Amino acid sequence: MKIAMLLSGGVDSSVALAFLKQQGHDVTAYYLKIWLEDEMSYMGNCPWEEDLRYASQVCKLLDVELRVVPFQKEYHERVVSYTIDSVKNGFTPNPDMLCNREVKFGAFLDKYGDEYDKVATGHYAQIHEDKNSNFYLKCAPDLIKDQTYFLAMLKSEQLKKALFPIGHLEKKEVRDFAVKFNLPTAKRKDSQGICFLGKISFTDFIRHHLGEKKGEFVEKETGKVLGEHGGAYFFTIGQRKGIGLGGGPWYVCKKDIKNNIVYLSHGFGGDDQRLNAFSVVNLNLMPQNAKISQKDIFNRKNLEVKLRHGPVRIACKAFLKENNEIFIKLSEKVNGLTPGQFAVFYADDLCLGGSRIIDFFEL
Repeated sequence: MKIAMLLSGGVDSSVALAFLKQQGHDVTAYYLKIWLEDEMSYMGNCPWEEDLRYASQVCKLLDVELRVVPFQKEYHERVVSYTIDSVKNGFTPNPDMLCNREVKFGAFLDKYGDEYDKVATGHYAQIHEDKNSNFYLKCAPDLIKDQTYFLAMLKSEQLKKALFPIGHLEKKEVRDFAVKFNLPTAKRKDSQGICFLGKISFTDFIRHHLGEKKGEFVEKETGKVLGEHGGAYFFTIGQRKGIGLGGGPWYVCKKDIKNNIVYLSHGFGGDDQRLNAFSVVNLNLMPQNAKISQKDIFNRKNLEVKLRHGPVRIACKAFLKENNEIFIKLSEKVNGLTPGQFAVFYADDLCLGGSRIIDFFEL
């Protein structure tokens, strides 16, 4: 096949590229430049140069053409703006979800999709096609590294074009193959944090865009004012570090964005903070097929949900409302639910899709 390989400069995409080359495909590697260079320079870091250097070394070793393409404009319009607006309005954003749908399998496919049979990445995920040519997202065997959560907002036409060459492997196996192929990235550490920020902290990024807005820390149980903060949008539910008050540990248990108040408590996860239900709208279904409805998806007896990336799933039941809102009741109470967070649904090893949480409560 003729394949476009999206190369990040990390070990996962490097091994994926080596596999495709070994299998005899006609492969061209692409490094997508999404770094916000003006802001990186302003904040004193330019981490993309190191990534590109590794990507170039890998392509030279494997004799693969590397094309560096600018996607800063598309990334800012489709991902960064969403991130800033979400934070400003008190929601918890997940830029990686939007990056996959809007840039890697969005803007890139819009521009180059007609030239290639498939677009490959180094994600830990698999594609499953059933007998009716419906495309599903299937979990990787490495449940800790499994990245279907971050891919759950992809559309059917994007899944048809997607290829995940290392999705059937565990992380240790990928590292072993990197050593076997003698790749420069074999011992490079995995990247952490939000993809377009690199070494820039998310707090500094938000401060750069939204500035500071003085508000009060208030103890939830007593209503006592404990001190000042620089803006409620800097904090997330469940946060313990970075609060900067004595007499702790303090946990963020509630935010009032309108009045710029952050409520704190000594304990987090008590019965008054643990909830067992939430609501979502505009579910992204997998597969998107007119013959398969939300009712079909949610009538599965083995329905489970992930509330964040990781191996933890929670059994749940869904209740469909007339206004297209969906209530999800969990089999257990959880803490840390927050509007804007993504819920991703599963049945066995298949990802059924996901949506943003708009509200949470107890049923």
